[in-house]
Amino acid sequence: MKQNKINEKVINWELVAVNPSSKNWDWKDLFCFWGVNVQSIIGFSLITSLYTIYSLNIFVVFFGTLLGSFLVYFFSNLIGKPSQKYGLPFSTLLRSSLGYSGAKFFGFIRSLVGIFMFGIQTYFLSKAISYLIRILFFKIDASILDKDIFLTFLLGLNIIDWSSLIICIVMQIYFFSKGMLYNKKIINFSAIAIYLGLLFFFIIILLSDVRLTSAAFLEIINLNNFMNYKNIIPIVTVAGTIFAYFSIIIISLGDFTRYMKNERELKYGNLSLLINLIVFSVFAVFIVTGSDVFLNQKFEDMERIFTNPTDIIGKFDNLQITVIVLIFIIIASASTNLVANFIPSQYSLINFKPNKFNLKTVSYIIGFFGLVIGILWPTFLSQIGILSFIDTFSSFFGPISGVMIINYYMINQSTVNVKDIHLLSSKSSFYFSKGWHLKAIYSVIIGFIFSSSTIWNLNLMFLQAYAWIIGAFISGFVYYLMGKK
Repeated sequence: MKQNKINEKVINWELVAVNPSSKNWDWKDLFCFWGVNVQSIIGFSLITSLYTIYSLNIFVVFFGTLLGSFLVYFFSNLIGKPSQKYGLPFSTLLRSSLGYSGAKFFGFIRSLVGIFMFGIQTYFLSKAISYLIRILFFKIDASILDKDIFLTFLLGLNIIDWSSLIICIVMQIYFFSKGMLYNKKIINFSAIAIYLGLLFFFIIILLSDVRLTSAAFLEIINLNNFMNYKNIIPIVTVAGTIFAYFSIIIISLGDFTRYMKNERELKYGNLSLLINLIVFSVFAVFIVTGSDVFLNQKFEDMERIFTNPTDIIGKFDNLQITVIVLIFIIIASASTNLVANFIPSQYSLINFKPNKFNLKTVSYIIGFFGLVIGILWPTFLSQIGILSFIDTFSSFFGPISGVMIINYYMINQSTVNVKDIHLLSSKSSFYFSKGWHLKAIYSVIIGFIFSSSTIWNLNLMFLQAYAWIIGAFISGFVYYLMGKK
């Protein structure tokens, strides 16, 4: 009887191995997963900004992007394979490396980062909704927005902003809390819809002036400096930037790969990240360069190239295009919020209190704190440099991943005792020191010191893009040396 009580503390149906019949994800589903992660406003702005920063040098940015995506592919396979094989999410698999208590604590850090980023993303998502509401009111009666009720602000938000934020939270919690089967449909729909949207705007910009827009795009394809050794450092820098963008996804990739049919589908699915980046880059760069040509004709000598889609549509001054773009931004932002922040936070929170929490409970918790963060973001949180502290917490992710990789592949020889991973008992091989694997935790802390130093040490900030890899390598190496004894 006592043993049964103990077991209840660590067993939750969301954390156990996936039923083989539910392992129905193939490479196309993972293609959509990576597509959703690429298709955000941040992703669009990042890729197009890289081309702008490096003077539209396609060799540097394109090959730097490929190198960065190969790094993501390599580590994604290492992290995703154990979950695919045993059907376990990240937070459960973490028990085999850090122990039950260690997995709770460090998994909770992952949920904290996820919840905070969910709140920030929700705020910006609500801005798109508020723009649509304002457009609707403006079309009904242009004078409505001048009424006192819309000019009264609380915490920097008026009634439209408050309504948009609440609508945004409620809709996300409603759709995202239905489980992975439903979330898979959201992911696939979003990825396909956004690519169709990009194709739509690609055609619109192309047909606005085929000769000029095509010439502007072809002009950036300059391979004259293909073999220039001076490109090596920029390529490495771009690669690090791309890897850093996806690094927050890698650690909890097991939450999704646990549903993959087999390892072959997993590898093909992860390789599809390269296809996503190439296709998305072509669309994004063409849209930006084509828009720049059009806007320069309209406004004459624009001071800069716009790389943010909201800035671009603002300059076009076309209400129909603006509404369509905002709808696509809402779809893309919501689905990115789902896969990058919401789902990882769900599993990590459930693992924190497996006998108390379920999908609905943790969804309400994420929604509540996400709403608070969204409310406080514009007037308070964004002003105090809070993102530096979030980046510091994220510095644990590389070291944790490094320990997980070494523990699974080298210490445990690619095996996990699934029965023991759910057994909180001194008889379990994962019990360690009362639930804490001290060697692994020590290794994570050592790796964290190095990875976080790229944030806080001015002399090491140039390595910040590679903080994840640095932390993973150091923690993994330290753990391997200690684990052999």
